[in-house]
Amino acid sequence: MTKHAGNTTEMAMELGWAMSEMKSCLRQKIQEKINGYDPDLSFELLEIIGLLWRSDGMNQQDIGRIVSKDKSSITYLISCLVERGLAKRITGKKDKRNKQVFLTEKGRQKREMIFPLALAVYQRAVGTIKEKEMQQALALVKKMIINLE
Repeated sequence: MTKHAGNTTEMAMELGWAMSEMKSCLRQKIQEKINGYDPDLSFELLEIIGLLWRSDGMNQQDIGRIVSKDKSSITYLISCLVERGLAKRITGKKDKRNKQVFLTEKGRQKREMIFPLALAVYQRAVGTIKEKEMQQALALVKKMIINLE
């Protein structure tokens, strides 16, 4: 391996650690904000609400894959949303085991109330970073994801 490749590889590893640390920091700060509004709403539940907001009607397996939760954890989290009236499960017509998850009106309202709180945390994280820098970073991370697929 060339010296350049080693440095690039080590930098990629550090980038991975930094992204993990950033996610942890964001999660902690967002949870602090949410606790002031709804202390019973966890970051994990909010993450699923946000995902369904962007793509309502996803099946549980896809939700679990995207939020990196195993089958039993995602089943539990979605059950919590259903019990609170924030989401509903609809059984697939072709495959009864395939349950699609949709936000209820109450779930949409919850997202409308909480999303600005999370957005404020992201705005704080952005600070003085320029839009072009964010675009470059996003493109870099997406390219690395493609390389792994």
